[in-house]
Amino acid sequence: MLQIPLRQETAVIVGIITPKQDEVSVKEYLDELSFLLDTAGGIVKKRFVQRLEMPDSRTCVGSGKIQEIAQFIEEHEIDLVVFDEELSPSQIRNIERLVKARILDRNNLILDIFARRARTAHARTQVELAQYEYLLPRLTRMWTHLEKQQGGIGMKGPGETEIETDRRIIREKISLLKKKLIEIDKQKATQRKHRGRMVRLALVGYTNVGKSTIMNMLSKSEVFAEDKLFATLDTTVRKVVIGNLPFLLSDTVGFIRKLPHTLIESFKSTLDEVRESDLLLHVVDISHPGFEDQMKIVNQTLAEIGAGDKPVIIVFNKIDAYSFIEKEEDDLSPATRENLSLADLMNTWMARENMPSIFISAKQKSNVTEFRDLIYEEAKMIHITRYPYDKFLF
Repeated sequence: MLQIPLRQETAVIVGIITPKQDEVSVKEYLDELSFLLDTAGGIVKKRFVQRLEMPDSRTCVGSGKIQEIAQFIEEHEIDLVVFDEELSPSQIRNIERLVKARILDRNNLILDIFARRARTAHARTQVELAQYEYLLPRLTRMWTHLEKQQGGIGMKGPGETEIETDRRIIREKISLLKKKLIEIDKQKATQRKHRGRMVRLALVGYTNVGKSTIMNMLSKSEVFAEDKLFATLDTTVRKVVIGNLPFLLSDTVGFIRKLPHTLIESFKSTLDEVRESDLLLHVVDISHPGFEDQMKIVNQTLAEIGAGDKPVIIVFNKIDAYSFIEKEEDDLSPATRENLSLADLMNTWMARENMPSIFISAKQKSNVTEFRDLIYEEAKMIHITRYPYDKFLF
């Protein structure tokens, strides 16, 4: 896994334009990859982009491009090469032969950030399991130091190679971690059962859209929040009271494009908070140029974890950061996302969706009263439906 020393490591990032992802999309993906590297503590020195029909099966990019990357790395003493595509074990080995720097792919980088962000024993166990499951098919002889972690004596059977020993050690670690997570899951499930009859809401959304800021605003607590990706890994649950209605609000890990499947599996108990919630607050960064794609990714991930049919309030956040380019009066071309004012957006399909939505700024506290009123009405309906004899309270 990526190890960032005291000095900032330098990196180049690599993306591919294919028939499935155009130049605009690749630029946005590399912007996000650059932000991921910044979150991990690295600094991007150059971007390399190549147009291909499909990723090269040997080195992801073509032979000419990989030589160009290798030359730049040697001339500028670059530490890392990070590919936006997922690399196979053979691709990593082939690239390492040609490029004198450490090779990472997007998944590897995300796993490293999760490892750095994990603060509780629960989150650390989840991330460690995901890391080992990612590592297992990518083992090379560089990992033989793992044998020493178990003492070494008596560990290596007759005729067993070092790499086979490493694989066996990692499988044993994976088995132990899975057993540990089963126990944690049981404890978490017991805790959820003891939360009483209160309606449960969960904040969901793409990473870095402001979920933790909204959590702090609604619950008047101090949940960790910063302008970095994956600031929150551990689910935080707070009791919130609006009017005469108490409910539980949870802040969950943010989703991202190509979130490694091993992480989704490892974080099942964390995502149970989403699956078992009564109402989702889907937070969207309205100022992000690709917010619609981010919404689709969140919806796809929710469907994958079995929460795609939950009632939802769409919370368009960061209206204070929204910007647009005003069209000239004589410009008759169709309006694009860049030309729509915030008022225009509010009147488009988003505001007319078959689910409640609201536009706010959690940072500037804009439309917060309207937001709280909307949550109250939606949560009240859920409570009355479930406990009809309580309706006289409202």
